[in-house]
Amino acid sequence: MKLIHTLFKRNLLIFLFLISLISFSSLSVSKHNAVVVTRHHLATEVGSKILQDGGNAFDAAISVAFALAVVNPSAGNIGGGGFALLYDANKKTIESIDYRERAPIKAKENMFLDENGNVIKGLSTSSFLASGIPGTVDGMYKIHKKYGSFPISKLISPAIDLAEKGFTLSKFQANYFNKNRDKFSKNPETKKIFVKKDMWKKGDLFKQKDLAKTLKRISNFGRDEFYSGETAKKIINYYKKNGGIFTQNDFLNYQSKFKPPLCTTFIDYDICSMSLPSSGGIVLSQSLNILENFDLSSYGHDSLEYNRLLTEAMRFSFADRSEFLGDADFNNFDISKITSKKYAKTLASIIKSSKSKVAIDSPGKYFNESEETTHFSIIDSNGNAVSNTYTLNTAYGSGIIAKGTGILMNNEMDDFSIKPGFPNFFGLVGSEANKVESKKAPLSSMTPTIVFQEGKPFLITGSPGGSTIISTVLQLLLNVLIFDMEIDEASKAKRIHHQWKPDVLFIENEKYLKDIDELSFDTIYRERIGETHSILFHENRYEGFADLRRPDGKAISVH
Repeated sequence: MKLIHTLFKRNLLIFLFLISLISFSSLSVSKHNAVVVTRHHLATEVGSKILQDGGNAFDAAISVAFALAVVNPSAGNIGGGGFALLYDANKKTIESIDYRERAPIKAKENMFLDENGNVIKGLSTSSFLASGIPGTVDGMYKIHKKYGSFPISKLISPAIDLAEKGFTLSKFQANYFNKNRDKFSKNPETKKIFVKKDMWKKGDLFKQKDLAKTLKRISNFGRDEFYSGETAKKIINYYKKNGGIFTQNDFLNYQSKFKPPLCTTFIDYDICSMSLPSSGGIVLSQSLNILENFDLSSYGHDSLEYNRLLTEAMRFSFADRSEFLGDADFNNFDISKITSKKYAKTLASIIKSSKSKVAIDSPGKYFNESEETTHFSIIDSNGNAVSNTYTLNTAYGSGIIAKGTGILMNNEMDDFSIKPGFPNFFGLVGSEANKVESKKAPLSSMTPTIVFQEGKPFLITGSPGGSTIISTVLQLLLNVLIFDMEIDEASKAKRIHHQWKPDVLFIENEKYLKDIDELSFDTIYRERIGETHSILFHENRYEGFADLRRPDGKAISVH
C-alpha cells in the first residue's frame, strides 16, 4: 500500500510538472515582439523604453501621448483631445475611450455668426472662442487607472525632460515653425516660445520651460491639477481676460468616456474603430460594407474601375455623414440604418448599374443617412494593443497659449456645423445634427482602427488628415486585406479622396491615374493624403511602419 501511494505521489508530481511545461510552452508561444509606431522618433523611443522596462502597451501609450505634446506640438497635445481603441489580450476584450473636447457651457448655436447670420471669418479657428474643453489629460489618466501598470509619474517623466532640456529640431520641424510664424505672432505667449528672431533652422535646441512646469504639476498632483488646480485657473483666467467663455464648471465637469467601439466584419476579418462623436468608424464601416459587394481582387489596384468603386463608396458614406451624424448625446439618429449590410447592398447595386458618376442629391434616400492630427499604434509582447488618434484640429490648434502654461489650445469648435451647409476648415459640411450646443462634442473624422483575424490583432492603424483620415485608413485596409500588400508597400501606395462635398476627387501625385478624367469627376492633385502609422502581423511577428509622407516618424520593434 505504501508503494502504491509512493508511485501515485511520484506520478502526480510528474503530471503536474508536465502540465506546467505545457502552460509555460503556451505562454512562450503567445509571446511575440512588441512594436511602437509614432509621428516622431523621440516619442517612439519613449514608448519603446517603457516596454523594455516592463510596462504594457497602455503605459507606453500614455507616455507617448505626453511626449508628443512636447516634440510634435502641431498636433500632439494636452490642450486638445481624441480617441483610442484599447485591446486587453488577457481578457480578450476591446473598448474605446472618447476624450474628445466638449463645447463650453456658454456655447450657443449662432456664436460664430454676425447679426445678419453670416459666418465671421476666423472666429471658430483662431479666436478665444475657438477652443473646446480639452480631454487628453483626463483620457490618459482614465486609461492609466484601468489599464496602467507603472506609476503615472514615470510615464510623464520623459515628456518633462524633453520640454525642460529641449530637443533638436529636424529640418521639417524648423521649417514648419517658420511657416506658421504669422499664426504664432498673433498671441504674445505663443510668440515668445515659437517665434525666433533669426528664424528656426535644423539642429536648433527647442525648449518649453512653461510646459515643463505644467507637466510637473500634472505629474505631482494628478488629473485634477489640469481641471481644477493651478493649470485650470491659468487657462480660464487668461481666456476670460481675452473675451473667451470658459468657466470653472466647464473644467470641473469634463469627463472622458469608455464606450464600445464600432465593429463590423469584412471578408474574414473583424474591424473595430470609433463610433460617435467620431464619424470615422461609421464612414469606414459603411464604405467597407459597400465594397464587400464587389470582387475587388479581380481589379488592378490602380485600375480606373477599382478607383471608381472606391470613390462612389466614399461619396455615399460622406453624404450620409454630412446629413445624419452628430454627438449621440444630442442626436438620436440610429446609425445602424447606414452601417447595415442590407443598406450597403442597395448602394452597391446602384453603383453597379451605373458606368459614370452616381447622382447623390439627397443623402439617405435609399434607406428605409488639417492635415494636423497625429496617430500612434502600439502592441506589447502579451498582445495588448492601442490605436490612438488625437489632435488640436488645425496645425498648432488656435495658436493660443494661456500665459504661464506652455499649452497650445485646440480650435475644435470649427468641427461643428457652425452654419448648416457652410464648410469647415476641411471643406466638410454638416446639418442640424452637428450644430453648436452647450457641452456637446463636435463631430470628428478620427479613425483609430484595429483589425482582428481569428480573435487576435492583425492590423493596427490610423492617420491624421482631417476628412482624409477616413479615406486614408480605408485604403490602407484594402491594400492589406484585398491586395495582400506588406505594411510598407500598403503605406506608400498612392491615395485618392472624395467626401461628397465639395464634389471633387482629390488625387495624390499628378502622375497617378492618368485617365481618371474618363470618370467625369473634377479633380485636384495634392502632394499627400493622410499619414498612417501602422502595425501588421506578418510571418509570425509584428512589423511597424511610419508613413514616409512626412519625415521624423519612426517604428521600433522591441524583443
